Amino acid sequence: MRLTRVLVATAATLASVVALHAQQVTFDRLQHPEKEPQNWLSYSQNLFNQRYSPLTQITPANAKNLELQWVWQSKSLEKFEATGLVVDGVLYTLQGPPAQGVYEVVALDAVTGRPFWTLEYKPLLEARPCCGRVSRGLAILGDTLYMGTIDAHLVAIDAKTGKILWDHMVEKVGEKATEKYAITHAPVVIKDKIVVGIAGGDLGVRGFIGAFDAKTGKELWRTYTIPAKGEPGNETWSGESWKTGGAGVWNSGAYDSETNLVFFGTGNPAPDWDGRERLGDNLYSDSVLALDADTGRLKWHYQFTPHDEVDYDSTQVPVLADIQWEGRPRKVMLWANRNGLAYVLDRTTGQFLLGKPFVRVTWMDGFDPKGRPIRIPGQVPTPQGSVIRPHVLGATNWAPPSFSPRTGLFYVAGWENSGTIATEGKFPGATGIPNGTPMGQATLTPNFKKEEEGFGIIRALDPHGLTRKWEFKMNDITWAGVMTTASDVLFSGGKEGYLLALDARSGDLLWKIALGGQINSGPMSYAVNGKQYVTVAAGSALFAFALK
Repeated sequence: MRLTRVLVATAATLASVVALHAQQVTFDRLQHPEKEPQNWLSYSQNLFNQRYSPLTQITPANAKNLELQWVWQSKSLEKFEATGLVVDGVLYTLQGPPAQGVYEVVALDAVTGRPFWTLEYKPLLEARPCCGRVSRGLAILGDTLYMGTIDAHLVAIDAKTGKILWDHMVEKVGEKATEKYAITHAPVVIKDKIVVGIAGGDLGVRGFIGAFDAKTGKELWRTYTIPAKGEPGNETWSGESWKTGGAGVWNSGAYDSETNLVFFGTGNPAPDWDGRERLGDNLYSDSVLALDADTGRLKWHYQFTPHDEVDYDSTQVPVLADIQWEGRPRKVMLWANRNGLAYVLDRTTGQFLLGKPFVRVTWMDGFDPKGRPIRIPGQVPTPQGSVIRPHVLGATNWAPPSFSPRTGLFYVAGWENSGTIATEGKFPGATGIPNGTPMGQATLTPNFKKEEEGFGIIRALDPHGLTRKWEFKMNDITWAGVMTTASDVLFSGGKEGYLLALDARSGDLLWKIALGGQINSGPMSYAVNGKQYVTVAAGSALFAFALK
């Protein structure tokens, strides 16, 4: 049995407990969050991942009057990347465990920050994902919360009490590097299923996406992100490299009920920066996959970076939108990719509609008629070192963007950067890979000698031409997400620790406050008793703001 503990806050009142018992979040509620703008029911507010709040109390005119309302301090000093949920005045969030520590899952009074209950959950000590023991959020269905863990478990938690209902091992974490599976993103609720992807691509796992029964945790379907022998796409992997080829999933997906498709982005192929033992395009790494939500069957895919050797994971959050395209309505997917390119895809067919750099890019120059990037020769890691823009941290990373139906703009937080990437060991000639050729490793030296070589940005893009409408520049890079509201206020932040409010139409700074810690999360907004709040995690604490 796993060691778990449930702590009930001693200050909880009977009224608070009754309020917790009153919640039932149906799938219909998740599909129609516009009917209850006071709540934030899923990771990015709606299943289209637009991160757009319909609330209007905070405006460009009064945002300067925002004041701190409460702070919840986590025990963990791990990166705080989670976005919380708010259901009828109760805020649920979690913080990832430090080394040999525990997850903290909490239910808070959304007005005061007072805990109703706290669950401490201890994962397996040997679980060591590549890039931090993080969790980016929870999901809710009925009165049950769902959490993925860094030791690849899916856990169901009673939202009323914080007690664990079931704990399902999605994949066993083993001792080998190729057995370091993890779940780092907020699960996606689709009908009566909980859908999650498996991370660990940097450690050589074979990634997959799975759906699980919301009541029992039973696996209902599993789709691997790398095709096996005999399956279409396996020929894009040389030899047996597909078995440990990576293509992990470590960020949340989107869902379109009209087509019943669920969309997830996939990560880099493994090994990351040296593709000599995995010749070919390496499908379906660095791709977006559209799966039938009932069966997991692959309906279409688009690969952003074929045969990636710069660690350009395509695990950014897919954003769905209905827009006018060339004079007629079109159902599209908007994507700001780690490789420095922004995209517009038809989300029903996967057709490439448009792609364009949203930062300075040196590894490609245009697309062929089918949307395949045209590479610039020499822009790959070499033993001598190659200067590539963007470098391995990418133009953006996991931080979720926003789309505002009011402005029609797509908002992305990222940075301009370049870096020298060098591999150790000799590269083979053009004739092939000789037996025994050392694979080596790669090293990155960021180039931040000049101001133009490293700074953070928030950029507003027009999806129709992916043209830049405005830019807000920061002194340091940013890992923060973006949120917009129906009153045209945009909230974001950065590594400097400022929470920012910008005018979503012009990019003008309306208000900022220093929170004393790096912002690695996406802001969100909710209302209780007619009062609008904005929360964001910074450092190891969660901050809530409202008007005076």
